[in-house]
Amino acid sequence: MIGAVDIGGTKIAVGMVNDRGQVLSRQESATDVDNYADGLARTASMLRQTARTAGVEITGIGIGSTGPVDPFTGRFGEVDFLPGWRGQNPVEDLARIFKVQVAMENDADAAAMAEAGWGAGKNKARLIYVTVGTGIGGGIVFDGRLYRGVDGSHPEVGHQVIDPSGPLCSCGFHGCWESLAAGPAMAAWVNAKAPGDYPHRERLTAKRICELAQESDPVARQAVEREAYYLGIGLANLINLFTPDMIVLSGSVMNSALLFLDGIREVICRGCRFVPFEKAELILASLGEDTNLIGAARVWHDRFCAKVPSAS
Repeated sequence: MIGAVDIGGTKIAVGMVNDRGQVLSRQESATDVDNYADGLARTASMLRQTARTAGVEITGIGIGSTGPVDPFTGRFGEVDFLPGWRGQNPVEDLARIFKVQVAMENDADAAAMAEAGWGAGKNKARLIYVTVGTGIGGGIVFDGRLYRGVDGSHPEVGHQVIDPSGPLCSCGFHGCWESLAAGPAMAAWVNAKAPGDYPHRERLTAKRICELAQESDPVARQAVEREAYYLGIGLANLINLFTPDMIVLSGSVMNSALLFLDGIREVICRGCRFVPFEKAELILASLGEDTNLIGAARVWHDRFCAKVPSAS
């Protein structure tokens, strides 16, 4: 029974996950981004409480976290969303508290492993997971193993440059995929391009833009078309580079995927004619709101089990 921990910039979720990828109990709490000691204490408390609720003993702990994180040392790098957590090591600390083995990965990598092992990508040899929300991230699984870069680094698919004349990205480049197609980019574009008397500017979000598009608001419809175009370019790049069996789409923006999928596929058809793009399935994530917790548990299985049991 794995204690699963999902560390994000706004909340920490904790749950008990069995070896079939089922979440038996869960809790969550707001993240104190400036106070690691408090976050660690609350995480440990939630692990104990969810174990009691499920009536189990914790046999290991898996962590999926916003990054950058070092998957081998368990230490946080210069993580933008958690300034008070930089340089801290929850792997060592939770191992000391619970006396079990602990493993950690970037949260997008963890989610990719969950979908590849217990979700929509089961039995697919080459899977790419892409999450589109506040940012754009992803994970790559080949032949059942997580793809890592040099020194175990996590590939930043959201920072591929799509349009060098585009908006400035937090990474320092202009026109990264994230700066053009993440949720805040949709809202920024509408605020910049809508007429002065546009009545929907207040607290505008990608979710609200998608709702307005479904109501046939012309500005929102333009924003949706633009979003589909840029999502399509980024996904076409991944298909051209990796020729995967499957791309799994997730994240808050993908809750409105039906607005984008036709446009995305049109762009892929135009831009991937030298590879068998039609064999790359484009599907939505299958594990729902617990994907990150299931992914955290999968991290532990991947690291410490010689053979990971699969769901029947």
